[in-house]
Amino acid sequence: MSLENTTIERRLSILGMRCAGCVSAIEGALTGIKGVTAVSVNFADHSAIVIGNADPEVLIQAVIEAGFDAALMEGFEDPVLQEEQELQRYRLLMKKAGVAGVFGAFLMLAEHFSWLPDIGTKTGQWIWPEIALITLSILVYSGWHFYSGAMKSLLLGQATMDTLIALGTGSAWLYSCIVLDYSETLPALAKHAYFEAAVVILAFINLGTGLETMARGKTSGAIRQLIGLQPRTARVIRDGLELDIPIEEVGLGETLRVRPGEKIPVDGVLLEGHSTLDEAMLTGEPLPVEKSVGSEVVAGTINQTGSFLFKATRIGRDTALAQIIKSVKQAQSSKPEIARLADKISGIFVPVVVAISVLTFFVWLIFGPEPSLGYAFVTSMTVLVIACPCALGLATPISVMVAVGRAAQSGILIRKGDALQTAGKLTCLILDKTGTVTEGKPIVSTIEVIGNEQEDYVLQIAASIESGSEHPLAAAIVLAAANKQLKLDKVDQFEAIAGLGVTAFINQQKVFFGNKALMDTQGISFSRYNNRLEKLSALGQTPMLLAVEDKIIGIIAVSDPIKKDSALAIQQLKNQGLRIIMVTGDNQITAHAIAKQAGIAEVRAQVLPQDKADVVKELQEQGECVGMVGDGINDAPALAQANVGLAIGTGTDVAIESADVVILQGSLLKVPEVIELSKATVINIKQNLVGAFFYNILSIPVAAGLLYPLFGILLNPMIAGAAMAMSSFTVVTNANRLRWKKLSDHS
Repeated sequence: MSLENTTIERRLSILGMRCAGCVSAIEGALTGIKGVTAVSVNFADHSAIVIGNADPEVLIQAVIEAGFDAALMEGFEDPVLQEEQELQRYRLLMKKAGVAGVFGAFLMLAEHFSWLPDIGTKTGQWIWPEIALITLSILVYSGWHFYSGAMKSLLLGQATMDTLIALGTGSAWLYSCIVLDYSETLPALAKHAYFEAAVVILAFINLGTGLETMARGKTSGAIRQLIGLQPRTARVIRDGLELDIPIEEVGLGETLRVRPGEKIPVDGVLLEGHSTLDEAMLTGEPLPVEKSVGSEVVAGTINQTGSFLFKATRIGRDTALAQIIKSVKQAQSSKPEIARLADKISGIFVPVVVAISVLTFFVWLIFGPEPSLGYAFVTSMTVLVIACPCALGLATPISVMVAVGRAAQSGILIRKGDALQTAGKLTCLILDKTGTVTEGKPIVSTIEVIGNEQEDYVLQIAASIESGSEHPLAAAIVLAAANKQLKLDKVDQFEAIAGLGVTAFINQQKVFFGNKALMDTQGISFSRYNNRLEKLSALGQTPMLLAVEDKIIGIIAVSDPIKKDSALAIQQLKNQGLRIIMVTGDNQITAHAIAKQAGIAEVRAQVLPQDKADVVKELQEQGECVGMVGDGINDAPALAQANVGLAIGTGTDVAIESADVVILQGSLLKVPEVIELSKATVINIKQNLVGAFFYNILSIPVAAGLLYPLFGILLNPMIAGAAMAMSSFTVVTNANRLRWKKLSDHS
């Protein structure tokens, strides 16, 4: 097969992205390369997936020519280095904000208290140039990334927030310098410098960008956690010898040994022995799974009890764990970028403002009174000053930051600002079962006494025999006895029978505790209890029979109960107009029993991790805006794929790292609050944008001198600066109303 006919998926790590405009620039640069068929740039983790047959060096060079840095990513890399780079960037932005903010505050105070001499005076002629040079050095230090970004955007024929910031701060500084040099020829109303405006704008924008970087969180943490599930080495059988080798050297068809407590290194089929495996990372279910000869075992799951041999059937990138990792990466990269509204508007706003400024200059130069050049410069610069993007740049980030703080007060961690814009648009919500709707911890739910025995006696015998077992169901029974302060009896000749239950001698009597199959093998009659066992199973409980010698004395059922507030939360979500679906890896009977208790009509059971993400995709293709609530590793791909992923904070780190929102208290009642806060935030952002443009739309014509021919009114640049500051004040004040937003009281 020729290279031209080969389609390869490559992943690039990209440095230097700052906004949605950067995403467009990189996608444009990569899409234009011959052989590239598809490009997906992920702003969240600063990466790009490129599909096609282009040379990777050509791809990297295209990104560099677009003004960014890039490197090819191979294998399931540990993203710790990238996280460190993000932390360093955050610290640098805070330092830049601090330098600009301190000097800007000093200038504002100095002008307010008249500490500085007037421009044009003898003292002012040497002090103000010094201020201009200091301001220039701060602009270079604190704003160079904006200026270089604006230049890159210009070369690509685009306009972004960088363009607005560079234009506003640059024009303010340039105008101020011209005021210093030509103060004698400018009209009296124009003799005002705006050095403080230039640096304060940069301080605000750097602060907002830095806080946004921090709030975005360690988006690659989910990948790192998943990679950590796979052991570094494996124990293979070669030529009759057991050898520990690196995981990457394991071949297909090799025989491997796994001992108690170890992780399964690759996918395979059991050849010899039997055990129970903790497959919570795969299914999300807390109960261990019995494995015997012929059973499949999956990489990353944990062996609990026995030692066994298995044959490797899938290795490397083909294992189920590797596929989950790939699913998370693909879902994160394919999640649509919600471009900031201000970035979209800037593409039109910037050229219009520049055009108005240029037109204003020539109109005043040709038709204006003397000194026409002075008036032309004053009016054109006033247009640029009043159009300064401080309020426009703050409109979205400030609302998001305030809302994130408000959410934190309510026990909700917003990890990605985009979630605040999307959660209020959700039409469908998928809920995982275990740990989300339910507690995620098995408890004794039913104790039924048969004959004349006492309930405490039945629990005491069951807990005594299970005290030697490592099974989670056993732990639930022992805990129930401990809560009743029951004294356990001595157990002799304990034996665990895989898949059936346990036997032992207690008080010189043979005791059996397990399922119907155990009783059947021991010849103990249980048919009269079948109806009761089936009813308990239909309620989502796991019933077990307790027999002493040949007589059944009790039934004990263990279940994972729903959380006390799940039903109320689900009703509130329905009231908000959401379609609720429970998706779980558990069996149909248990899933429907739990769904009925919680008030959920739609259920999908026995769903594997890859299939959970597929369910999300299926609903999205139907036009649904999908939210996913989960707490397990198995939920990570679906959380990443969903329009909004919400993780229960009591769950696994991987689920939390894959989510947009983390509910710290583990209560579903917080989900309606997230949706309510989202709607309020979106409204607030729109109000901010209207407020920001209100001053621009009304003031730009006045700044251009539209009222001068009729009323002799010419907007003073100082008033332009005040209007600019007022628009910022309006935006910040309005955003702060979210701090006092009262979320629904669910108590």
